Amino acid sequence: MPPPPTHYPKITITYCTQCKWLLRAAYFAQELLSTFPTLGEVSLRPATGGVFTIELFMLEEDDAVAKLLWDRKLHGGFPEVKGLKRAVRDFVQPERGLGHVDGHVKKNDGGGDGDGDGGEKEEGEEGCVECK
Repeated sequence: MPPPPTHYPKITITYCTQCKWLLRAAYFAQELLSTFPTLGEVSLRPATGGVFTIELFMLEEDDAVAKLLWDRKLHGGFPEVKGLKRAVRDFVQPERGLGHVDGHVKKNDGGGDGDGDGGEKEEGEEGCVECK
C-alpha cells in the first residue's frame, strides 16, 4: 500500500518530548491552522535532545523544498506567534495582510525570549536537565 499523499504547503513542528513541549507545539499548530486555511498540512513530530524546530515545505516544480522557519537552538528560545505568522505568510500568501499582527513590526521579528540560553522558562521553572 503506498503512503498517503502529502498536501502542500506543509509545516512540520518537531518538539522535544523529554522537555514536555507538546502543548507549545500544538499551540503553534493551532495558531497557524486557524490563520492560514490554505495550509495543506501541519504535523507534530516528537523528538528528543531539546529540539524545537518549525519547517515549511513548499512544492516547487514537483519537488518539495524545505525552509527552516525556526530552530530553538539556533535562534535562542521560541518564536513569538506574530513573528511566526509573518514568516509563514511571507512564503505561503505574501500578498495577504495579517491585521494587527502587521501593525507593530519589531526589528527582531522572529521573537524569541532573548535570554540567550536557548530556552524559555517560566518563573520558578527549572530547565530541562535531560536535554542540556
